[in-house]
Amino acid sequence: MAELGIWKVSKQDLVDTYQPPFKSCVELGRASGIMCSYNSLNGVPTCADSHLLTSVARHEWAFKGYITADCDAVATIYTSHRNTPTAEDAVADVLKAGMDVDCGSYLQKYTMSTLGKGKVNESDINRALRNLFSVRMRLGLFDGDLSHQLDGKLTMQDVCSVEHQRLALQAARQGIVLLKNHGRHLPLSQTRTKSLAVIGPNANNETTLLGNYFGLPCNTITPLQGLQNYIRNTLYSPGCEDLACISDNMFAEAVETAKRVDEVVVVVGLDQTQEREEQDRINLTLPGQQEKLLYQVSQAAKRPVVLVILSGGPVDVSFAVNDPHVSSIIWAGYPGEAGGQALAEIIFGDYNPGGRLPLTWYPQDFVKIPMTDMNMRPNHHTGYPGRTYRFYTGKKVFEFGQGLSYSTYSYKFSSTTIKKIVLNVTMEHVKGPGNRRKAFVRVEKTLCKKLKFRSSILVRNHDKIDGRHPVLLYSKSPATHKGTPRKQLIGFRSVHVEGKHTAKVTFVVQPCDHFSTVEENGERILTIGSHSLIVGDAQHPVSLVTKHLKGISYHHYLKG
Repeated sequence: MAELGIWKVSKQDLVDTYQPPFKSCVELGRASGIMCSYNSLNGVPTCADSHLLTSVARHEWAFKGYITADCDAVATIYTSHRNTPTAEDAVADVLKAGMDVDCGSYLQKYTMSTLGKGKVNESDINRALRNLFSVRMRLGLFDGDLSHQLDGKLTMQDVCSVEHQRLALQAARQGIVLLKNHGRHLPLSQTRTKSLAVIGPNANNETTLLGNYFGLPCNTITPLQGLQNYIRNTLYSPGCEDLACISDNMFAEAVETAKRVDEVVVVVGLDQTQEREEQDRINLTLPGQQEKLLYQVSQAAKRPVVLVILSGGPVDVSFAVNDPHVSSIIWAGYPGEAGGQALAEIIFGDYNPGGRLPLTWYPQDFVKIPMTDMNMRPNHHTGYPGRTYRFYTGKKVFEFGQGLSYSTYSYKFSSTTIKKIVLNVTMEHVKGPGNRRKAFVRVEKTLCKKLKFRSSILVRNHDKIDGRHPVLLYSKSPATHKGTPRKQLIGFRSVHVEGKHTAKVTFVVQPCDHFSTVEENGERILTIGSHSLIVGDAQHPVSLVTKHLKGISYHHYLKG
């Protein structure tokens, strides 16, 4: 905890990477609550950072809700960060910064003494109360006896309704990602598969499916149970005594099981003993001897095996990517109560997979990079490879957005998608060109609302099987400014495409958000020149131009 104060984030990364998710939750999702964290940002504890809590969240983003501390984050300002000489000063700092409520006891213990010592004004406390009670009013908590209202009458039967259980299954189906399918080994044939082995420490563990911070499930189906519903002659061997898989004393049984059947599914990965709050991973590999288990089973099996990984974070399974004895790799995350059923439906072809990875899977060597290095952009002088799909330059196990299907899809931009945008700005607001940089316009000087347009993409399913397909639309800007992303996601849409048919999906593109880049000083700019929209292998050029630049035609800036 004492080291949190040394974490540094540049203005460029703060505006470009760290703040946008919170900004979209507030502006688009209309979030009612924000939590400030334990750590410091550039030496200032976040719960005491008035710039973050008030200037940015409330003023720039127009946040209308309450701001809470993570549990005991106020206490750590005094006890761990040592940013204040007394507990009262910590309380004063967070209240004056704009925090409203403490998950902990510090405000309860020290607010009165803080007020009595003149370290905080009563108006700061009243502001916090207004924010808290406004949200409670919006929730209807002052509308009378809750037991007489709909929310007060809900029971477990309402939670476990047929509609909700269908939703759990649908979420699991859409979240599972097929990462490898050599020779189209999947889907398996239910008629030709006479016997099946399900092997691995995650094959029959209900709790693993649920991840962290879960409620009571209604009806949990493990991978083993889901697959048993398809193949009556299904054998099971855990392979390891537990997920840590320290001992190999159960490997022989697993190997013999694999030899006796037509098809083998190996279910490995992580659980909450490996990754959770206050339990960080120090490796990106499979725990213990899970890799050895997979190797021995795959060598013994009659046909290449199907590898299933349950985990929240990435796992370096590079050894399996090019192994001919591993035909298929599936990442199921922690898919919830219906995860086993969804997995079985995908393996046997009753559901066409379409999930995409929500994060880059880095190789084991990535752990050599200090976790306290918060820089997004690579540094070629030090060999630092950067972070995330937008900047990372190193080797990858799997890429962000990667995911296969049993169908083959192609994309084509509609002819109605525009190819040129004229920026309506005065010449005094156009900067550059020079020093290898193209001319640019600061976003704050641009009439952004007038620039947005619609882009439609035609998605063709070339196979007979229907599929729900996520379409990921990216943008790529001219790499003329330091730290320009390699590409960046504009958005994604999930569309159902019937076999041998074409569907259309439409995105709203806002150039000030989706074509802009952030300079080192934190200012967002639009580069004059040719930008690209990208979906799969399809690209569509969109040129940002001004009518006239110091007597030079805009066509000059479209070159290169």
